[in-house]
Amino acid sequence: MRTAGVLIAIGLALALQTTLARFVVGGTTAIDLVLVTVVYIALTSGPVSGMLAGSLAGLIQDQLSTGVPGIGGLAKSVVGFVVGAIGQQFIITAALPRLVTFIAATAAYQVIFMGLYVVLGLRSFPSPWKAIATQALGNALVGMVAFTIIEAFPGVMERRRIGRRSRH
Repeated sequence: MRTAGVLIAIGLALALQTTLARFVVGGTTAIDLVLVTVVYIALTSGPVSGMLAGSLAGLIQDQLSTGVPGIGGLAKSVVGFVVGAIGQQFIITAALPRLVTFIAATAAYQVIFMGLYVVLGLRSFPSPWKAIATQALGNALVGMVAFTIIEAFPGVMERRRIGRRSRH
């Protein structure tokens, strides 16, 4: 069941990411929903799940984009593994550590992704710091909202179930 949930989350993130990209000027968005999903999976399931989710989601996203296949998958798998490992060593349940985790994960992803392109001589990125900062803040905001909604959902369902029982 957990595997199915991960696959559904990755599928939804990919679908939303590709759908929203059409409505943004220039075809790029400041938020990477797929990376947010990988970080969430890594924090809640550990480094191996984070790495596998990052590999799968990154490779699929690479195939849907115009970039070199594998670079995004490698970058997302490294970020998923590292975030999962850090999440197992430290308790990342409060808002501030989660915020910092999403910002750091986005920055690390961009450094790996852009670094691989530059090292391989495929592309240069003159002064990308503003774009990285914008995406890091956007991902952190979306990630924090997603965590809040997902964590509140079981409680809402339980209160709803108890409310139904009390009426009968």
